[in-house]
Amino acid sequence: MTNSEAFEKEINEGNTFKGDYITLGSAMLDGETITNAFVNVPLKTMNRHGLIAGATGTGKTKTLQVLAENLSEKGVPVLLMDIKGDLSGLAKPSPGHAKIDERHAKIGLPFEPKAFPVEAMTLSEQDGVRLRATISEFGPVLISRILNVTETQAGIISVIFKYCDDNHLPLLDLKDFKKILQYATSEGKKEFEESYGRISTASTGAILRKLIEIEQQGGDLFFGEKSFDTQDLLRIDENGRGYINIIRLTDIQDKPKLFSTFMLSLLAEIYSTFPEQGDSGRPELIIFIDEAHLIFNEASDALLDQIESMVKLIRSKGVGLYFVTQNPTDVPEAVLGQLGLKVQHALRAFTAKDRKAIKLTAQNYPDSEYYDTADLLTSLGIGEALVSALDEKGIPTPLAATMLRAPMSRMDILTEAELGSLVSQSQLAKKYNQEIDRESAYEMLNEKIKQAEADEAKQKAKEEKEALKRAETKRNTRTTRRQSTRQNPFIKVLTSPTVIRSVLGILTKMLK
Repeated sequence: MTNSEAFEKEINEGNTFKGDYITLGSAMLDGETITNAFVNVPLKTMNRHGLIAGATGTGKTKTLQVLAENLSEKGVPVLLMDIKGDLSGLAKPSPGHAKIDERHAKIGLPFEPKAFPVEAMTLSEQDGVRLRATISEFGPVLISRILNVTETQAGIISVIFKYCDDNHLPLLDLKDFKKILQYATSEGKKEFEESYGRISTASTGAILRKLIEIEQQGGDLFFGEKSFDTQDLLRIDENGRGYINIIRLTDIQDKPKLFSTFMLSLLAEIYSTFPEQGDSGRPELIIFIDEAHLIFNEASDALLDQIESMVKLIRSKGVGLYFVTQNPTDVPEAVLGQLGLKVQHALRAFTAKDRKAIKLTAQNYPDSEYYDTADLLTSLGIGEALVSALDEKGIPTPLAATMLRAPMSRMDILTEAELGSLVSQSQLAKKYNQEIDRESAYEMLNEKIKQAEADEAKQKAKEEKEALKRAETKRNTRTTRRQSTRQNPFIKVLTSPTVIRSVLGILTKMLK
C-alpha cells in the first residue's frame, strides 16, 4: 500500500460515523486533493464548540458560511455575528463560477446553488429585528460584572435591585437604573438609610459613570422592551431547514463594551431558559462569533471568568459556540481547551513572534505522520485548512489538510433593496421592532418625587396657616389683657387720693 493509499484509508475510516454529519471538503496530501477522501464532522459533537482561525484573506468567513449552510440544511438553527457585513448573501443562491466547479470536481462533491432561510437582526439603528433586554433580566450579579465595579459598588447595585423588587419598580432601561441611583442618595436618602443602610454618593457616582460609558456605545438602544425571546432563534422553516439568524454588527467594532454585554446576556439567557440536552444526536443551536477578539480583548477579568464558565456549561444545553478570529492566541487558554472542532487556515510568519505563535498553534493539533504541521500552516492556500474534529466517541479524528467546499449561497452581500425586502417580510421584525416605553422605575420615581414635593408643599402651607392662626390668637389675647386692665374714668376719679382724703375728712367730722 502506497503512502497516499494509506493516508486515504486513514481519512475515510476516521471520518465514517453512525449518525448524521456534515462534509467540509476532501483531504489533501503533498499539496494534492484526494478526491472522495471526505472530511466530515458528526452533528452529535458539534455542541462541543469550535474555532475557525487564520490570517486575513485565507477564507475564514467562507468556512463559516459553509458550516452555517450545512447546519441549516440538517435542520439546525444558526446564529451568526456579522461584524464585517459580508454574510447576508446566505439569503440568495450562488451565481456559480467555473472555479467553483473545478474545486468541487477535485473534492468529489456536486455543486448545487441554494438560498437559505435568513433573519437579519440588529443591536443598533441598522435595519433588522431589534434585539433588546431589560436591566431586570440581567440581574445585579451580571450587571456588576459587565460594569466591572468594586465589591462595595456591587453591594449597592444589589441593594438597588432589592429596593426595586420590594417596591414593585420595574427596571427596564438605562434611564430607570440611572434614576434609582440618583434617588437613593437624594430624595430617597432617608428611606434607603432606614431600610437598607447608608449609600455612598461617591459609589453611586462611580456606577453612573460606568453606565454612561455603556450608554455612549449604544446601550440605550439595547436596554429596554420588547425583550427578545431566545426561543425565536430556534425556528425551522417549512422545508425543515434551520433559520440562519444574522446579527448585523458592522457599526459595533468601536463599541466592544456593548458587544461583550450583549454576548454575555445572550449566553446567560440561553443557559437559563434552554432545557438540558446531554449528548443528543444533534445540537439545538450553533452560535458563530466572528472577530472573537472583540469580546476577549476588552473584557474585564470578571467578565472573562463569566464567559469561560458559560462555555463550559452551555454545551449541556445543546448549544455550540464557534469562535472566528485571526490567531488562536486571541482566545483564552481556558476557552481554547474546551473546543472540539478546529479549522485552521494559513498563518503568516513575518516576525520571530509570528513564528513562535505558529509553533504553539501546531502543538494544539493531533500528531500526524503525514504532515509537518508547523510548516503546513504557512503553506496552505485560500480555501484550504487543517481540520481536527471529534468523532461520536469524543476522540479526535485524523488531522487533515482539507480542500474546503464552496458556499452554496452568494459569496457577497445583499443589496439595500434585497435587505429591505428581507426585513419587511420578517415576522420577527413585526414582533420586536415596535418601541415600548411603559411605566417603569423612571416614571414611578418621578411621580413619587412629585407627590412627595406636593405633600411637602401642602404640609408647609398647613404649618404656615397654623402659625398665622397662633399669631392671631396671641394678638387677640394681648388686646384683651390691655382692655381688662384699663380703668373706667369715673372709678378712676372716685379712687383718686384727693377724693379719698376728702371722704375720710368728712367722716372724721361726723364722728366727732
